[in-house]
Amino acid sequence: MTSASGAATTISDLGEFGLIAAVTAGRSDAPQVLIGPGDDAAQVATPGGSILISTDTLVSGRHFRFDWSSAYDVGRRAAAANLADIAAMGGVATALTIGFAAPGDLESQWAVELSQGIADEAALVGAHIVGGDVTAADEVMVCITVIGRAGEQVVRRNGASPGEVVGLRGRIGWAAAGLAVLGRGFRSPRVVVEAHRRPEPPYDAGPQAATAGATSMIDVSDGLIADLGHVAESSGVAIDIASEAFEVAEPLVSVGAAIGVDPRSFMLTGGDDHPLAATFPADAELPEGWTAIGEVREGSGVTVDGEEYEAAAGHEHFR
Repeated sequence: MTSASGAATTISDLGEFGLIAAVTAGRSDAPQVLIGPGDDAAQVATPGGSILISTDTLVSGRHFRFDWSSAYDVGRRAAAANLADIAAMGGVATALTIGFAAPGDLESQWAVELSQGIADEAALVGAHIVGGDVTAADEVMVCITVIGRAGEQVVRRNGASPGEVVGLRGRIGWAAAGLAVLGRGFRSPRVVVEAHRRPEPPYDAGPQAATAGATSMIDVSDGLIADLGHVAESSGVAIDIASEAFEVAEPLVSVGAAIGVDPRSFMLTGGDDHPLAATFPADAELPEGWTAIGEVREGSGVTVDGEEYEAAAGHEHFR
């Protein structure tokens, strides 16, 4: 691939989602592939029904720092990112495989504690580590593939329609506030620092929303505006978020005041908490624990209170 100037196109030129589009272009799915790239997880047919599959990678120095998080915390966080993807499809995770790469001089106990963190997080949904691979590398990398059981209703990103309600369940903005605190050399408020180290996705909310008739759903991993943007694009609709729908918790207010930012920015653009966002028919009763935060409209893109959000919408790799 080359740019207009004739120079070779780099991954940074493409960006995360441009790269995904480039490497998947022109490929047709096999008959057993019920859902391919483009959702939180793939769905593959099996003789007894179907399974859901998703993969995520964490790299030291980019996704976590040794002086900020313990090995056990990294394990919990790595597993949570994968388990939430299965929940976002309305499924339940059952098994994980782990790819682990590290320098030879890393203390072996670090790897043991990492594995325990992964196992303990997986146990929250009844899933188990069933295999993996290890190799030498210059940096620590943790790559987890999760396999899950598909529910009767698999919920994708492309089912939203104008007039529907956007709902959210789970903690949001806390991990971003924790990252902001850690990045400035502090360790308090402790509750947001712990949220960055160890997210608490609402795993039961995925199957709950699917049963309640959710028309689309997504794991909010890169920022609410950014991830709802994927739903809007996949569904061919616009989504408007009502900022007043959010109850801003005191720890976020404290961090925002300390660093001079609107605490709602943590909630609108911060990632790594892994709440679930979904759309529901206008006449549907949102399941217990879900909060209405906006509506689906005609058009495209995501707005906040009817206006385009001026700051960055969320995280994108290579940008």
